[in-house]
Amino acid sequence: MNFIFSAVMVLGGIALVAAVILFFCSRKFAVKEDPRLALVNEVLPGANCGGCGYPGCSGMADALVKAADAGSLDGLNCPVGGADVMTRVADLLGMAMANTDPKVAVVRCNGTCELRPRVTIYDGLRTCSAMNACSAGETGCGFGCLGCGDCVAACQFGAIVINEETGLPEVDEEKCTACGACVKACPRHIIELRKKGPKNRRVYVRCVNKDKGAVARKACQAACIGCGKCAKECKFEAITVTANVAYIDPEKCRLCRKCEAACPTGAIIAVNFPPRKEKPAAEPATENAKVTPNINQEKVKEESK
Repeated sequence: MNFIFSAVMVLGGIALVAAVILFFCSRKFAVKEDPRLALVNEVLPGANCGGCGYPGCSGMADALVKAADAGSLDGLNCPVGGADVMTRVADLLGMAMANTDPKVAVVRCNGTCELRPRVTIYDGLRTCSAMNACSAGETGCGFGCLGCGDCVAACQFGAIVINEETGLPEVDEEKCTACGACVKACPRHIIELRKKGPKNRRVYVRCVNKDKGAVARKACQAACIGCGKCAKECKFEAITVTANVAYIDPEKCRLCRKCEAACPTGAIIAVNFPPRKEKPAAEPATENAKVTPNINQEKVKEESK
């Protein structure tokens, strides 16, 4: 009996000493968390998509709190929550939030099955990353869309689908949050985040083929051939031709659409614009039409008489 009592006392004493040590350690090495972190994290959408550039919404919340302490939230944006969420976060932190233009993912490839015929058959793992790693794909274009749907799998919001007729991904503007997951998933970097633009109108080049004109044109009938006609037509210096492919700077573009008409291959697309007005055809001359006499010819006839 005395043995049991002694064992209980010893164990109780060890437990008491351990509890005292743990208490002092928790006080000494405690990590103080800013209470604003939990509040900001509640406001954020919780998608954890990484589109903001940070590891999840908790990482974004930490960055926002630190930025508020530094005095500015510039450069931080939640693509999923958009302006509404960022405004609420700014109000919560007592900061002013600069307006950011909404963006949307665009697919810079128009190499449909009709315009870019298949030249070989790929028999392997059916993913864009695997196909791009071991070959140039099933068509003659080594820069265009591979059509396996890695972007579709990466999108958490169901904003991208593969069109079965064209073989190309299509982006739903209403569902796209511009998180950038599809941009990272594409091994050929044909998906880009661009400003939605006024009234959701934008102009961009649907090609990233860097081959010379004849080679690019042979692989795809809708390829940019780097002729530079669009750059010459643009009065705002918004278009540059680098490595045989044109690019339209969304910051400089004024949406005049002159480049679209100048492109000989139709590689430039204008989205959400009203249809162009057709010029009225010239009316043919009729028998009853009045003919204006040429005064100079009448004078010459009179003088000759």
